[in-house]
Amino acid sequence: MSFPVVRIPEQPKRPTLEGSVAVRDGRRLSFAEYGSPRGPALVWMHGTPGARRQIPVDARAYAAEAGFRIIGIDRPGIGSSTPYLYPNIADWTEDLTLLLDALAVDSVRVIGLSGGGPYALAAGAVLPDRVRGVGVLGGVAPTRGPDAAEGGIIQLAVHAAPLLAATRVPLGVALTGAIRSVKPLAGPALDLYAAVQPAGDKNLLGRPEFKAMFLDDLLNGSRFQTSAPLADLVLFTRDWGFRLEDVRVPVRWWHGDDDHIVPFRHGQHCVDRMPDATMTTIDGESHLGGLGIAHLVMDALIGLGE
Repeated sequence: MSFPVVRIPEQPKRPTLEGSVAVRDGRRLSFAEYGSPRGPALVWMHGTPGARRQIPVDARAYAAEAGFRIIGIDRPGIGSSTPYLYPNIADWTEDLTLLLDALAVDSVRVIGLSGGGPYALAAGAVLPDRVRGVGVLGGVAPTRGPDAAEGGIIQLAVHAAPLLAATRVPLGVALTGAIRSVKPLAGPALDLYAAVQPAGDKNLLGRPEFKAMFLDDLLNGSRFQTSAPLADLVLFTRDWGFRLEDVRVPVRWWHGDDDHIVPFRHGQHCVDRMPDATMTTIDGESHLGGLGIAHLVMDALIGLGE
């Protein structure tokens, strides 16, 4: 498969469109758009932590070249999205429906990285008439019910869930203040984090365009609040509000075989429980490996449901 030759700038440009949409209960969800405003739509759900601009620079450039429309969405408690804790992950799809209506998007494919994976799967389970396909990049697996996967770092959140639920608001305030205080050191801090990661993530974070994307997303998303990652951890440890067997739209899952955050076996565990799902192993890559194959992921998703 060949791709158009696209020049990748090291510094990410501002989104082509950025704003917020009114959803339920007087809340708002913020979003950022890249690529063609009239092309096939791809909703890109950020990881944990993350925000609406956590979209690879080459994915943005490829979307503009190929005529795709990428929509990144802030979850409640990051960026300009009103803080809120959903009763379960499935409930977020009602907000997604309102956002898609406001942006005049009739049909969509949804991509979820890591902690965004459960939200992407929820969209496929609850909105099968609107979601043509789901892509998951190293997604988190359920921790409750018959779909639960054992082991992995997520079990730390399971044990800490009662404390997180009770203290997520003050913890979010403290986390926001901490990020603001170290803002001038954000670049060196990311370098330090990269230095202790497996080879795959270390190499990706060492690329200037990826480092710039992560820093821009982190600093822009945390300007006002940073409670979304804590809400994610609480929701991951609850029943998700749907079963994996309910995700009947096509699912394409990519997972690094050296993933140290979400074990590869968790990805295979999920894929085996969905009626139309396939697993693609990203050889030698770790947790962020899916970000390095954005062209393949986008093309695979656009081809679903045609």
